[in-house]
Amino acid sequence: MLGPVILAASRSDKMRRFVSAAPGTKQVVDRFIAGETVDQVVEIVRNSADKGLEVTLDVVGEDITTPEQAAGARDAYLELIGHLADLGLGTGAEMSVKLSMFGQSLQDGHELALANVRPVVEAAAAIGTTVTLDAEDHTTLDSMFAIHEELRKDFPQTGCVIQSYLFRTEEDARRLAAAGSRVRLVKGAYKEPASVAYQDKAEIDKAYVRILKTLMHGQGYPMIGSHDPRLIAIGQELARQAGRKLDEYEFQMLYGIRSDEQLRLAAEGHRMRVYTAYGTDWYGYFMRRLAEKPANLLFFARSVVTKG
Repeated sequence: MLGPVILAASRSDKMRRFVSAAPGTKQVVDRFIAGETVDQVVEIVRNSADKGLEVTLDVVGEDITTPEQAAGARDAYLELIGHLADLGLGTGAEMSVKLSMFGQSLQDGHELALANVRPVVEAAAAIGTTVTLDAEDHTTLDSMFAIHEELRKDFPQTGCVIQSYLFRTEEDARRLAAAGSRVRLVKGAYKEPASVAYQDKAEIDKAYVRILKTLMHGQGYPMIGSHDPRLIAIGQELARQAGRKLDEYEFQMLYGIRSDEQLRLAAEGHRMRVYTAYGTDWYGYFMRRLAEKPANLLFFARSVVTKG
């Protein structure tokens, strides 16, 4: 029940100031955020590769209010790609982007976001990797899918994210499960109304399995975004039923969550990609991590009490 409350707080400037000033915040933020600078995150990428883990990198920050800020987000990704070029990891290190960072909500935001994200996708392709477009709240998805379709004309490896808690997603999955597509399936982490999304966890999980089955039996490349042991086991079984080899799908988990399980799956020969966020504007991302799992909130509360 706390999840919706925390998600609402993620949009509150007052709560942002309170959480940022809380004495235990840094300890918890460091668990979920890989660092604040490119140099810090590149070192983590290198260490992850040594452990057999792949990564998808997210420069955190969503509250874009001007075209200049959107251009700054674009440039931050271009800087990151410049650093990754020296590592030569290919698709072992890709990028995840939120189109809200590229100006999607501004005036003429669809065109602005497309114009800003295209050079990032081009630069990623030039060093042998790719970009996945993150899903945000349901009001942004038609624009996201249209941009995804446009980018795939020149860069067919461009991926996108779908969310099992939305009613529309089963239809989206059938459309996206085509040859060459890359689709990450997650449960969803935004506060959505009952008119567009399941509110019950069991219904969200059931939808996740139905959608994952569609992806596994399609012609694209499914990316299983979950920390849930049951869904991970179901994903493995669905892949087996669909006759997929270990390199024909992958698991994805968040940096700082179930690290031992990440290493276990990689050791078994699975492609295991870690969603690794970094940067200074961490608040929105951090609050969604607290909302997703009560244990995360408990960890934060204990840290605040201890440090206080």
